[in-house]
Amino acid sequence: MGAAAAVDVLQSSGADKETLDYIIVAHNFGDISMNGQHSELVPSIASRIKYLLQINNPDCIAYDLPFGCPGWLQALIQADYYIRSGDARHCMVIGTETLSRVIDAHDRDSMLYGDGSGAVIISAGSHNNKGLLAHKTRTFASNEAMFLNMGPSFDPQSCNGLFLKMNGRKLYEFALTQVPAVIKMVLDKAGMHISDIQKVLIHQANEKMDEAILDRLFQLYGYNSADSELMPMTISWLGNSSVATIPTLLDLIRKGKMPAHHIEDGMTVVFASVGAGMNINAAVYRF
Repeated sequence: MGAAAAVDVLQSSGADKETLDYIIVAHNFGDISMNGQHSELVPSIASRIKYLLQINNPDCIAYDLPFGCPGWLQALIQADYYIRSGDARHCMVIGTETLSRVIDAHDRDSMLYGDGSGAVIISAGSHNNKGLLAHKTRTFASNEAMFLNMGPSFDPQSCNGLFLKMNGRKLYEFALTQVPAVIKMVLDKAGMHISDIQKVLIHQANEKMDEAILDRLFQLYGYNSADSELMPMTISWLGNSSVATIPTLLDLIRKGKMPAHHIEDGMTVVFASVGAGMNINAAVYRF
């Protein structure tokens, strides 16, 4: 799936694959076989995708980034640093996950998980007021690290191995408290107000939770409720595909496949995600 997303973004952007300086692939579980839970981490998924794309340039550096659900956004932040330092001009950032292969069929907390892959290419440009304007990342591990973890099946007699588990109530409470605060931090860092933002593209983990996060964010600015048109959602039909939820959402909007939403040049968008670690990140991006 990661390679398919890479081919798609090369075609839609018209970029030359041999000019890529970095391929950064966010995921959490490696390449898991269909017939079991065996995960192949060597070679890296990024190197496999480079191989499948048949990129010959050895200066195209390919590596993986496991960072929980915020992995794709964190990879985007890293790519932006490479470009700003002068180390790179073109970076491909991919989020790809097959959660269907790590879920416990006897755990109803797993019902929303899905598979997906999304990719973007970011490039150096001459516009100082475009691209990634500000970002903020935090890791809460003192008491929160095990909110998402690997554990045995709820029916160990029929299922062997370890499966993705979460403390849903604790995670929900954590996200509602911390994610709005991090988004406000990044808006403050960018010198912006929530009214300056045209879209909020948030990790599609749970629709009720995401709506509550947005309401909490607006309350931080003195509003009673949020503008529901600000936050497009795909979880009802694509599920929670971890690192792939934001890039696939972005792809659908940019390609006109979500008619009620659009992102045009000059629009300012907030990306935000929360996930295993527990990690939270947010970024302000101007197209």
